[in-house]
Amino acid sequence: MNVIIAGAGEVGAHAAEVLSSAGHGVTVIDLSAERLRALNERLDVRTLAGSCAHVAILSKAGCQKCQLFVAATEVDEINLLAASLAKTTGAKQAVARVHHTANFSLRFTEHMEKLGIDQLLCPEHLTSLAIARAIRNPGSIVLEEFSHGQLLMQRFPVTAGTPADGKKLAEVVLPPSARVATVESNGDAAIASAGTLVAEGDHVTVIGETKTFDAARKVFNKGKPKRRNIAIMGETATAVWLCRALKSRLFTVRVYVENHARAEEMAGKLDHVTIVEADPTDATTFADEHIEMTDVFIAVTNDDEHNILGCAQAKTLGAKTAIAVVQRKKYLHLFGHVGIDYPFSPRDVAAKAILKLIDTSAIRSVAQFADGVAEVYDITPSKRAKLLGHELRNIKLPPKTMIAAIRRGDKVYVPGAEDQVLADDTLLAIGPAGIADDLRKLFVTK
Repeated sequence: MNVIIAGAGEVGAHAAEVLSSAGHGVTVIDLSAERLRALNERLDVRTLAGSCAHVAILSKAGCQKCQLFVAATEVDEINLLAASLAKTTGAKQAVARVHHTANFSLRFTEHMEKLGIDQLLCPEHLTSLAIARAIRNPGSIVLEEFSHGQLLMQRFPVTAGTPADGKKLAEVVLPPSARVATVESNGDAAIASAGTLVAEGDHVTVIGETKTFDAARKVFNKGKPKRRNIAIMGETATAVWLCRALKSRLFTVRVYVENHARAEEMAGKLDHVTIVEADPTDATTFADEHIEMTDVFIAVTNDDEHNILGCAQAKTLGAKTAIAVVQRKKYLHLFGHVGIDYPFSPRDVAAKAILKLIDTSAIRSVAQFADGVAEVYDITPSKRAKLLGHELRNIKLPPKTMIAAIRRGDKVYVPGAEDQVLADDTLLAIGPAGIADDLRKLFVTK
């Protein structure tokens, strides 16, 4: 595939490295001859010096025949203009990287079609979702993204005296809009089936429609979900997106901001979190804020060293989990030594998102959970698949596999056995790892 990347900065250069390594033909445009020279020394890519906002440069780069154009400079406006021009020049798919939340809002995305831009890529937003996946059940964010918040997935313990305690799942009465995905017993996780026995102390992962989820939870757990304490250090866009991704009754979130004006601005945007105007790496602040009681400490400033220091201090004081956002590879060797549990790189996350754009597979694995036992698959059935119009009860899925959700137009729901798979549906399936080929035979093969 021919790919053109505008911008040889952190995101653009890393995307070029990933794509060229995967065998794609890559051309990189940048104003800086020095950046391009450094790129040519280590990668097998074509480079072109010039402005990606000029049609002549885009034509010279080969936009007329490229399958994917990615505008990844440091300036949102340049990226939006370049992606729009690339599409009119002939690029099949045009993507613009944006930084500012105003350019990634629903109000702005309504204008994308007029500009000819196929997708916006916001590394800060993607990084926040990746961090949220590490904190929550990894499949939960995928499900909520798929359903636009209409469905939930949560993991919680089974408590004594509940309707499910001591029963097989076949005997448990759940709301029609809820399903059990996995059951973990004595440290072992398994995909749920009708014969799975549920008992006090087990952990179940339940999928359900948002409006009826509490009723489904009470079948297994009669207590209130335990809230986890989250501390976020940083006043970046990533911090804002992360607060929104963690908006839930399951989390108590504090954000540490040093700049007074920015603290007030974030307080106005995020009424569900506590904004603390302080530097948590200061010893007094650490003591006053009882960081030792924090379940997850997350450092998302624009300074790699500050993020590493903050996580190291938090972990030393007793924070259970430490997560750092880092831009540069040279710090990777430090993470294990200073106690950082999860490092996240916006450029790595952006590169993976670009690879997904190239992946047009009808069956895609999009997440794993329950210690890798269960996998979430995104399915786009072929318009000529034989099973279209068939009820789910009559479709022989791979063992221990369920259709967890169906998206049909604007509606997303948990299907029942009598629901049919129709043309233009998108499905979310949960099953064992490695069943993509089996699903392909069912939903793609004519």
